[in-house]
Amino acid sequence: MTTMGIDPRDLSDDDLLRELRQLHATRTDTFLHGSDDALARHTSRTNELESEYLRRYPERDVDPERLREGARAR
Repeated sequence: MTTMGIDPRDLSDDDLLRELRQLHATRTDTFLHGSDDALARHTSRTNELESEYLRRYPERDVDPERLREGARAR
């Protein structure tokens, strides 16, 4: 894993969530207006942080409304 910034494994849970929220908040702007390098880095950092979150929380809380069955019920 090539990490620029703090290794996701070294982040506290609060810091990991803060970083994820920030990346998700800036995704559209980076996608629409960032350089190719910026977009690639944004994507790789998001993948690093999301992978770490899933490693820590493999049984994360999944909203039933976000499943196919929930969509069909609507």
